[in-house]
Amino acid sequence: MSLDKLAVIFIIIVLPISVILGTYTDVQVQTLKLQSEYDSKLYNATYDAMSAYQLNSFNEDTSDLAASKMRLIKASANAFFNSMANNFEMQGQRAEDLQSYVPALVFTMYDGYYIYSRYTNTLDFKYGDKDRDGSVDSDVDSSKINPTYKNGDPLYGVQPFIYYSCRYQNKPRSGDDFIITYTLDNYISIQGIVNGNWVNDSGYLLNPDDIVVNSNSVTYKGGLSIGSESKLEEYIGIHKYTYHKINGVKYYHDDTKPSSKWFTLLNGKKVYTSDTFKTEDNSAYYYYKNAKEFTNRVLGTGANDYNLKELMVSDATESVYDGDDSKIFDTSSTNRIEYPESNFNKHRTAVIRNTIEKTLPIAIANYNNYSDATNFQMPKLNDLEWDKLQSNIAIISFLQGLPIKNKIYNGFAIVNNNNNSEVVTEESIYIADGENDKTKTNSYYKINKTNLASYVTNPTGVFNIDLKRRTYIEDDDVVQDYYYPKHYFADSTSVVQSTETEEMPDGVYKYVDSLPDTANNIKTTYYTALGRERFGTYKVNNNYRDLKALYLEEH
Repeated sequence: MSLDKLAVIFIIIVLPISVILGTYTDVQVQTLKLQSEYDSKLYNATYDAMSAYQLNSFNEDTSDLAASKMRLIKASANAFFNSMANNFEMQGQRAEDLQSYVPALVFTMYDGYYIYSRYTNTLDFKYGDKDRDGSVDSDVDSSKINPTYKNGDPLYGVQPFIYYSCRYQNKPRSGDDFIITYTLDNYISIQGIVNGNWVNDSGYLLNPDDIVVNSNSVTYKGGLSIGSESKLEEYIGIHKYTYHKINGVKYYHDDTKPSSKWFTLLNGKKVYTSDTFKTEDNSAYYYYKNAKEFTNRVLGTGANDYNLKELMVSDATESVYDGDDSKIFDTSSTNRIEYPESNFNKHRTAVIRNTIEKTLPIAIANYNNYSDATNFQMPKLNDLEWDKLQSNIAIISFLQGLPIKNKIYNGFAIVNNNNNSEVVTEESIYIADGENDKTKTNSYYKINKTNLASYVTNPTGVFNIDLKRRTYIEDDDVVQDYYYPKHYFADSTSVVQSTETEEMPDGVYKYVDSLPDTANNIKTTYYTALGRERFGTYKVNNNYRDLKALYLEEH
């Protein structure tokens, strides 16, 4: 074949194919670049939402209450959509315009989660409707009722709270039918018929053999003596106060007042109380004492105990049984409740995952009734992503249906929060050296700081959120200022850069337990702080009056 003919074939056939392939490759490269940019923008918006939730919760003293928490979630969702609008350069549109591509935002909390998504308003008041008692609302003029949203309107908002719960029917004992609600740590609630009795009980689970209760202290894990702390102190503004933390509320001792009063902070302002509290704090002692008593009730075989020592994973009525049957509450010495690989923790995380997987896909699929943007579906999360959801408070965002070049973008982002007042994880406790004093430059360290015992001479356990900035209002109700409750400086090689920290492949608890006997002061400090902070957190089932009585002067 002549060269001229080959040139003609190249021009007619090969050259167009090369141009098409080049164009296709260029489009694919641009698509992948855009997808990567969208992933980054979605993550940034989710991070902004979590930052807004964290900041607002720090400065709202009722953030543990359900109504306040829903308000914080709404504000966080608004921050997400505003950030999305800015990230996608859509400032000319309302943030709500992006909602047609966001089927759901999920806020995983301590003992359950909220879904922020579309729903249909069901307000349907008509003149002459009957009340619950059967009477007719004849005295109400319906023409004067002008609700903002009418029946059938599609709205975007927070759905009812969903607990991390599982139902059980204990096979060896007929009649048992109860629900256990799990959390992000070893706290559970039991409600239903157990061992022939109606039960409504909550508490922390720990291996009872690890705890020996004495008159004013406990001996933990063979040799750690945990008792009262002489006094807890932290700053508000420039003043340092003794305090107690009771069910999420801190009470401060103001010895400048003639009657030496105690007060709390409500959104930055002092509110005084007539109660008088003791100086020493026994929170850590009561944490371990109550945990032993609760665990003994769960495992005990007495008439008033729950006898759940033989409760198996297969006794659950939910789809959490994967063929690996085991005793949920096995508390043998090699299977401590708090260890990540314990039967309890494996089952706990399985329940959390099952609860989310059961409800969230329905919420996302239902979004197809409100938007024609795409066919909304729940993506598959890998094990690392589930670990983030099961370890602390988190936000999951979904963005689906946005066109990018020759494909449709479907993505999600997960951001968790390690600084919050609801969850005291094993990594939330730092070890500080010396006093909480503005005039000194004492440091705080991660528990896995290499040779930590050689850096601290007077160790103190500190909850990480107490190192964050807060706001308060002076007595004149005008001046707002900032302060840090605890005055320690972060160790750059462990907290900031983590260049001098030891690996913890088996988790924090096993690492602390493996520290040498010479580091017992570190171990005792760590477990004291962990118990103190967990006992002081808000729990909806706590009897606040009984808890407060533990600290009163006359108790």
